[in-house]
Amino acid sequence: MGRWFRIAAAAAAIHFAAAAMHIMCGSAFAQTAFPSRPVHIFVPYPAGGGVDVLTRTLGDVVAKQWGQSVVVENRPGAGGVIASQAVATAPPDGYTLIMVASGHATNPFLYSKIPYDTFKDFTPVSLLASSPNILLVRADSPFKTVAEMISAAKAKPGSLSFAHAGNGTSTHLAAELFKSMAGVRIVHIPYRGVPPALTDVMGGRVPMMFANAGAVTSLVKAGKLKAVAVTSRERLPQFQDVPTVAEAALPGYEATTWSGFLFPAGTPPDIVAKVHRDIVDVLNDPATRDALESRGFEVVGNTPEAFRQVMKDELVKWGALIKATGASLD
Repeated sequence: MGRWFRIAAAAAAIHFAAAAMHIMCGSAFAQTAFPSRPVHIFVPYPAGGGVDVLTRTLGDVVAKQWGQSVVVENRPGAGGVIASQAVATAPPDGYTLIMVASGHATNPFLYSKIPYDTFKDFTPVSLLASSPNILLVRADSPFKTVAEMISAAKAKPGSLSFAHAGNGTSTHLAAELFKSMAGVRIVHIPYRGVPPALTDVMGGRVPMMFANAGAVTSLVKAGKLKAVAVTSRERLPQFQDVPTVAEAALPGYEATTWSGFLFPAGTPPDIVAKVHRDIVDVLNDPATRDALESRGFEVVGNTPEAFRQVMKDELVKWGALIKATGASLD
């Protein structure tokens, strides 16, 4: 009797321990299930620009999917370096991301020194969307074509100016590529983001600018700005009557802006995989896709590896232009 009692007691103890372990593991999983608290997304540009619009649109949808708040924090300055440094040094726990744009890949050429490594200090999630820039003038501008702008710039070198969203941004580099290919000298005027630059263009204080389609489509359709050309390889569906810069005057010209999510390096692979999967699901949602495409975005949603390669390719392309023009932000 004693022997069987001891065996039964031992079996009961094992069963109890297993049950306790199951409860503890289940509790631990519940506590660590991602995300269990608000997720912060840094945007390196002011509110209202194309990158900000994209981030907030996706953030609102994925927050409902996660059942957690998504906090978008605009931290502009230094062509995105300030926000990138903040994320590069953040804990790699999945609760801090950054929505980078094209400038992230070009900053190593624009600054003699940046406080992080463009590739080693970040973990890519996905390139979410791309969007061309639009060459804009005020609604009553005398310029109607790209050829007219180039002729005016050649007639009086340095007499024209263009606004852009900040040194090193895609809007700045799109204009520099335009100047280089057209062989003209146009003075660039940097602003702290797209909104203040647009205000001065609409007010006639600056004659032109390149701006991301995602930020200005509604203004063009409302007649507050005039679209002279788009910087994509093909015309945009929502602006079929607006030519590309390439077909209007400069064959081979293309300057498309892209935006994508990065984590700090060292973020657990399972969290990266989950966020990638959830974000791609959001991008494939018809309502979200329609909302983004109506703003001039081309939805992408590629793999982390493909996004990393895009950044490397962009670094090569724009690095050559920056070196050729001698552009520097130091």
